[in-house]
Amino acid sequence: MVLVLAIGDLHIGHRAADLPPQFKALLVPGKIAKALCPGNLCVESAYDYLRSVCGDVTVTQGDFDESSKWPDTQVVSIGDFRVGLCHGHQVVPWGDKDALAILQRKLDCDILVTGHTHEFQAYRHEDRLVICTGSATGAYSSVAEKPVPSFALLDIDGSKATVYVYQLLDGQVKVDKLEFNKPASAAGGARQL
Repeated sequence: MVLVLAIGDLHIGHRAADLPPQFKALLVPGKIAKALCPGNLCVESAYDYLRSVCGDVTVTQGDFDESSKWPDTQVVSIGDFRVGLCHGHQVVPWGDKDALAILQRKLDCDILVTGHTHEFQAYRHEDRLVICTGSATGAYSSVAEKPVPSFALLDIDGSKATVYVYQLLDGQVKVDKLEFNKPASAAGGARQL
């Protein structure tokens, strides 16, 4: 069992001063094995914060990151899953399910973690899972009128992923759960339910 943080679009130093204190209270060192950030940390101190929560942090380049040291996409293996990571500003139209499915097939990943829209979404599409992290700070966006601060924790156990969605609504943390099982491969490599 591996606990993975999926968090993005913090925009710290640009559109937000910091993570909400309710989220910081939950993100304590020693609990999370890996962090995935699809970009727009913006400042190095935001990256340093994630590294203080979890030593294993994978980041992709956002369109507002001050540093340009991260790649546009990455794929990591966690349990039985290949997890793809991409900010999403490169995917047109932004947040479009079919456009994200093309990227997911290109990366050949079971789970795609993306951002840019600042609206949390988690859904199954073409026997795969897509997670748009939303904005952890609730930073304003040209795409979302009033973003709700959000992030996700994935509990990955072999070929099963349980996704816990954390959203800050009216000052209170709300948690929802989604389960995803990796489909068994059919003959010829095709996926099935």
